[in-house]
Amino acid sequence: MKLLVDSGSTKADWISIDESGKVLFTTQTLGLNPEVLSKDEVITRLDDKFDISHNRSNVSHLYFYGAGCGTDRMKNFLAEVFREYFPNAIVSVHEDTYAAVYATTPKNEKAVVCILGTGSNCSYFDGVVLHQKVQSLGYIAMDDCSGNRFGRHLLRAYYFNKMPKELAKEFGEEYDIEPDTVKHHLYKEPNPNAYLATFAKFLIKHKDTEFCKKFIFEEMEKFVDNYILQYDEARKYPVHFIGSIAFYLKDELAEVLHKHGLKIGNVLRRPIDGLIQYHALNK
Repeated sequence: MKLLVDSGSTKADWISIDESGKVLFTTQTLGLNPEVLSKDEVITRLDDKFDISHNRSNVSHLYFYGAGCGTDRMKNFLAEVFREYFPNAIVSVHEDTYAAVYATTPKNEKAVVCILGTGSNCSYFDGVVLHQKVQSLGYIAMDDCSGNRFGRHLLRAYYFNKMPKELAKEFGEEYDIEPDTVKHHLYKEPNPNAYLATFAKFLIKHKDTEFCKKFIFEEMEKFVDNYILQYDEARKYPVHFIGSIAFYLKDELAEVLHKHGLKIGNVLRRPIDGLIQYHALNK
């Protein structure tokens, strides 16, 4: 039994397949970002799902693609947790960009591949090897154009009285944004980045308002400048995207990329289905 996992900070999609690629079960856990979770918190999230905990000894291979796995320290930390939890499994941990590459890019083709979800990332794939010029410092310092960055903008605008009154009223009715509640989630609970990203739905819902457009296009310009244009190859090959922010703001992305002479490629909400085909073909 192989386990394929695509994990963001908010949630992780799990699919179990047999040697022929037949799906045995699918499930979902909370995200498993090693930058913001302890070993005990990771194990608790695994134990919470019967299909995962019940099959611990049956897993022969675990292929994990996750946010927060961009450094060897984080990869090794999570791999050790998984080897302990799945005692008979060969464990492979990669950063989430690899899942995005395998899902969006035809075999041996070249592309720039981006993730715009709870967090953000961008790499160049030369058909064989993934090249990354920007080392992520996490959601506080980076993550341009991500769900958590948009959530931060909305909270700040609300509390600095910069949000239009009608939107502010709706925002306050839709979310529990009492100061104590917000501060508890930001400073006492795990995954504050995922908490911030929950507010991005509001921005997408109101993306046609001038207030939200300003944040959307400013962040997209930053992402193009700080991430995509790091690669000269971006002007020669398509730029693919994975993630809910990219998926729901595809038209806006296409407009910004066109402005910079870049070609938008495939835009998918999640890569997990593409991973099934990839691992079934690469036994």
